[in-house]
Amino acid sequence: MTLRPFPPPRDRAAPDPPDLDAADPFAPGPFAHPALFYRDDREYLAGTVPFIKAGHEAGEPVAVAVPGERLGTLWSALGPAADRVTWLDMTEAGRNPGRIIPGVLRAFADRHAGGRVRIIGEPIWPGRSATEYPACAQHEALINLAFAGRDAAILCPYDVAGLPPEAVADAHSTHPVIIDGSGERRSAAYAPDEVVRAYNRPLPEPPGSAAALRFDLDALPDVRAFTRRGALALGLAPRPLGDLEIAVNELAANSCLHGGGAGTLRVWAEDGHAVAEVSDAGTIADPLVGRSPVGLGSNGGRGILMVNQLADLVRLHTGPDGTVIRVYMRL
Repeated sequence: MTLRPFPPPRDRAAPDPPDLDAADPFAPGPFAHPALFYRDDREYLAGTVPFIKAGHEAGEPVAVAVPGERLGTLWSALGPAADRVTWLDMTEAGRNPGRIIPGVLRAFADRHAGGRVRIIGEPIWPGRSATEYPACAQHEALINLAFAGRDAAILCPYDVAGLPPEAVADAHSTHPVIIDGSGERRSAAYAPDEVVRAYNRPLPEPPGSAAALRFDLDALPDVRAFTRRGALALGLAPRPLGDLEIAVNELAANSCLHGGGAGTLRVWAEDGHAVAEVSDAGTIADPLVGRSPVGLGSNGGRGILMVNQLADLVRLHTGPDGTVIRVYMRL
């Protein structure tokens, strides 16, 4: 996506002072979610390598999901121990922040259920766009809810030399413990629910040129055809076009079943992406909708989860006046 300045900072508390009595963020049970602030490779490795090696010594499975360039840095520093780590390039596995909890973090933790796991996850890196960032911040906040009571440690590195101050400040609100060159301390600004609320903002209005279709249950067959025509006109390739059709169909069906029985579909191009938006009169109450794995026996909840797995980005705004969900596919 086009790189733009991050959104204006929300209201927040002043940065917290060091707390020399902070508890060990990696101590066993039940859940630890510290942020690691680093400025260079030396600080990055000083915070991540001991975390990985301590996991190996404790017999805990370890996964690393970081941007591609960081994968090589860590792999080289670990030497033979690198073979005992599950590696993921976060720029692909986590391109859509809504995919990270179910597809990366929970997927790894659930494969090793019954024991403690350690994960390094870096979902926010220099180069994330202003369009992506609110979903990234909400993701970091929702990890705390998704893993409450789970026996896991998830370390989130932040490149404080390359990220805007807003992202670093938000990290104080989404992580209960901060680690940097001065040591470890509790975050006095920790308030993940506030971050989820603050970034549940109305989305910018679609361009006036966006094609629109009003649909209800009887018109559901028209939804996929409308999506296909619009995305083809924008130049979307066949494979992502098929994924977009499926995603929009799921969202439209949800609108008919749970969003007041009808909705509006719009399609347009934005910053090198085909964008499809489905809006309806419903309200989503579960903040983890689309981010929690759903069993085969479940009667619902798979629609937005599927959309998150298919899309390059999903943005959502929900409230008493209705819900808007946007799906982005790279052209």
